Amino acid sequence: MPDSSPVPPLPPALAAALQDYLAHLGVERGLSTNTVAAYRRDLGRYARHLEATGRSGLDDVGERDVEDYVLVLRQGSDDGAPLSPSSTARALAAVRGWHRFAHAEGVTRADPASQVHAPSALRRLPHALSIDEIARLLDAAAAGDGAVPLRDRALLELLYSTGGRISEVVGLDIDDVDGLLGDGDGDEGPRAGSVRLRGKGDKERVVPVGSYARTALEAYLVRARALLASAGRGTPALFLNTRGARLSRQSAWSVLQAAAERAGLTQHVSPHTLRHSFATHLLAGGADVRVVQELLGHASVTTTQIYTMVTRDALREVYAAAHPRALG
Repeated sequence: MPDSSPVPPLPPALAAALQDYLAHLGVERGLSTNTVAAYRRDLGRYARHLEATGRSGLDDVGERDVEDYVLVLRQGSDDGAPLSPSSTARALAAVRGWHRFAHAEGVTRADPASQVHAPSALRRLPHALSIDEIARLLDAAAAGDGAVPLRDRALLELLYSTGGRISEVVGLDIDDVDGLLGDGDGDEGPRAGSVRLRGKGDKERVVPVGSYARTALEAYLVRARALLASAGRGTPALFLNTRGARLSRQSAWSVLQAAAERAGLTQHVSPHTLRHSFATHLLAGGADVRVVQELLGHASVTTTQIYTMVTRDALREVYAAAHPRALG
């Protein structure tokens, strides 16, 4: 459903052009309401900047105007906080898309943003937990009695075992676990070693599941899921909340945060931390980067290669500490 909330007060030509582009994103390109809302925020700021500099329509905008706006984003003027290079690049991508659309539709005679580029960003290496920290985290998730600790252990084990995104894992149904022999009411659980994850653009991939995660899933399905399901109206969802409905992303995040606190992990731990740890530990163990790419569901191997930088850094540290002539 397109985002139909009104555009902030702007000169009529700017407001109409922005509303047309947002409608194009929501209806023709089928972007989600949240994504269209993000475009609305970014482009609303840009449109207000254009108005403040005397531009009443997109055809009044030149390349220098777009370049000046990039500088505004980085310096934090224009009633907004300064943005990081990566956030600036995202905002500029929205601006470029708007101008490209307006030019293609004949609204403007030229595309003033086509040659404007975002500032280069320092590549930030993803943070990964050590294997010992992962073990402490997973043990902490199972602390306590009853159905919820069994669910929490299975959830985090599966996140780490598959490298799945949090949305992919909480979106699993029972039938997405390959070879499911029981429905949680009998004596058997999942014995086969894979799950079917649905990633970005509804693209599916089948990812193996290790023995620890299979054991945790079996314990959850046999001893806990039916208890949680009894509070609801019936759902095929694999992971349930205490009301018997599908566990939300926010609740899964809270499960992870509580387990990290109990495990005494002082650094910030997010669901993506488990995904990063999955990739880093596979590569450190000798996995091919293209295999890891497939497991993570990355469209390009370039995205995955950032993890090879992490493992190379670890190799350098070991070399420097262990080789007798590594340091002068």
